[in-house]
Amino acid sequence: MKGIILAGGLGTRMYPCTKVTNKHLLPVFNKPMIYYPLLTMVKASLKDIMIVTGGNYAGDFLRIIGNGKEFGLKDISYTYQEGEGGIADALKLAENFAENDKIFVMLGDNIIEDNIKEDIKSFEAQPSGAKIFLKEVDDPERFGVAEIENGRVINIEEKPKKPKSNLAVIGLYLYDNTVFDIIKTLKPSGRGELEITDVNNAYIKKGNMTYAIIKGWWTDAGTFESLLKASNLVAKKEGFEF
Repeated sequence: MKGIILAGGLGTRMYPCTKVTNKHLLPVFNKPMIYYPLLTMVKASLKDIMIVTGGNYAGDFLRIIGNGKEFGLKDISYTYQEGEGGIADALKLAENFAENDKIFVMLGDNIIEDNIKEDIKSFEAQPSGAKIFLKEVDDPERFGVAEIENGRVINIEEKPKKPKSNLAVIGLYLYDNTVFDIIKTLKPSGRGELEITDVNNAYIKKGNMTYAIIKGWWTDAGTFESLLKASNLVAKKEGFEF
């Protein structure tokens, strides 16, 4: 299985800090943000990883991560996304890297407490399709929300006014190699992006979408508020109290 970390975009919500570096290189407690998805993949025994980056500071990743030796990797692959075309648009850049393997995709600003190695193993045994990760939240209207019926995902609704569950779809996805064919069929949404929710709903329509629920904490770090929250969660996990 290949690992793909999506760390592009301009990070405009985090100006002025992102005027001088990529958002995913800002510190979350005592490590750059990008370290956390990398460590999640390494702990799940993935060895072949690509980072999709973009913006004016893509070269900063090479200075901080290099070839991945610090993470026990032989090397890391990189590719560049021009502009901001959405998560699915960024993912399609990794098609050649993925070859015919299944892939684990993680957004570069997502941080989880759980070790998901067993969830990835179960997906490797899944004949085809996709698997998403869900987390119970108090404010599901802010997220893509999964509707579950008889133990199956039957729909994902993006930022619903009346959520049908409190299960948010977080930024970790497992796909077979048909994901790139699905992306090629997508049309830009109202905000001009190729949406990952459309990818996931395509798998749901085919009847081969499974899911796992994250038990530990999860957060993104894409705003100043969530960056602070992420730092505090990581600090507490590592035994620091303030």
